[in-house]
Amino acid sequence: MLSRRSFNIQLALAATGTAVAAASPFTAKSYAQIAGANERVNFAVCGLNGRAKAHLSSLQNNRATARITYVCDVDSNILTNYCSLATKTLGYAPKSEDDFRRALESKDVDAITIATPDHWHAPMAILALKAGKHVYCEKPSSHNPREGELLIAAQRKYSKLVQVGDQQRSSDFTLKMVGMIQNGVIGRAYYGKSWYTNNRQSMGIGKVVPVPASLNWDLWQGPAPRSEYKNNIHPYNWHWLFRYGTGEALNNGTHEVDVARWLLGLNYPQAVTASAGRYAFKDDWQYYDTMVTSFEFPDHMISWECHDANDMPMYGRERGTTIHGTTGTVLIDRGGYEIYDLNGHKKDEYKVGQSSSSADTIGADTMTDAHFANFIAGIRTGEKLNSPIEVANVSVTMVQLSNIAWRTNSKLQVDTSTGHVTNNPDAMKLWGRDYQKGWEPTI
Repeated sequence: MLSRRSFNIQLALAATGTAVAAASPFTAKSYAQIAGANERVNFAVCGLNGRAKAHLSSLQNNRATARITYVCDVDSNILTNYCSLATKTLGYAPKSEDDFRRALESKDVDAITIATPDHWHAPMAILALKAGKHVYCEKPSSHNPREGELLIAAQRKYSKLVQVGDQQRSSDFTLKMVGMIQNGVIGRAYYGKSWYTNNRQSMGIGKVVPVPASLNWDLWQGPAPRSEYKNNIHPYNWHWLFRYGTGEALNNGTHEVDVARWLLGLNYPQAVTASAGRYAFKDDWQYYDTMVTSFEFPDHMISWECHDANDMPMYGRERGTTIHGTTGTVLIDRGGYEIYDLNGHKKDEYKVGQSSSSADTIGADTMTDAHFANFIAGIRTGEKLNSPIEVANVSVTMVQLSNIAWRTNSKLQVDTSTGHVTNNPDAMKLWGRDYQKGWEPTI
């Protein structure tokens, strides 16, 4: 947070009529942020290409209690463009770094936000916790289930907060629906169906080319085993490669599976199945473009379906969740909810705007604003987090198990207390991953 000395200097400049902009990094637009600066949480935003723009928007919308002091990215072009956007949005210029570890060393950082490629999420979060920083981590909070266990252990050891970016957990109307389902609005709820559709194009066949001058490829790879640079990986198509990404199940399925699990009040399933494949294109894409996965519980079931190369919506929505009960059904997405009877007749609805588009890879919205507000309040006043790592990790692990079930072509039996696969050594080989020597995450 802004030091008392710096704070007093700014007040002195103002009192003597000295132009703040000429004597400090503060502009007239940002001067209002000086008052009460010691009460603000200072953030470093790490990984700036996509979702980090929503972090910028939400931290600016929470500017009474938050300030961005650092922005970090390994690509100098992305870093420069983000710095320009941040300065325009905030009215001041955060310090820019190509190596997030320098931000972790700074006393002017209280918390970091992570919107990097997935293989960096848990290792970066663990390093931040070791450095005494709180963490806001985009989903998935880990690349593999073992990293989720390590991140929980690190959070408990270093006693800092970790909020996962399941922003619908901070949605007022979804919180209301949790209570309504518990109170029997659709009778006994027993099944959750969730889905995601998009019209993603082929990533093609990559060629090994020289690393762009703007990119620190070694740091971009970080904990992942080293490989040559190909021209179809950075900045987005890493999602579809085993080495760096986690496929659509973790990229977007995490959100809707988490909503279904939350609304049904469930923990780990007892069994997981998955059918999937890469059908639309023949390219470097290692994950599936189409998946149907199911999570079995003693008295419930959840399914998730994705169509990455065919944007035909379900129930008129590109993404969403239905909860089925003995007397009716709830249809819910980021734009509101609808309640139906057993015959499909609408009984009630609530709308906050248009249904979210799967083409939007940034996702700046009021849910994200509220999710950051909750995280900031957790740091400042001890407010209970809406998506703490130990809760979010259950949903993340579930969809990671979907990937494992698909890759091993097996129905997974699951220990419902730990999420571990039982009696399947091949599946448990995928519980963790290999790391570049010297980059292994440790507690």
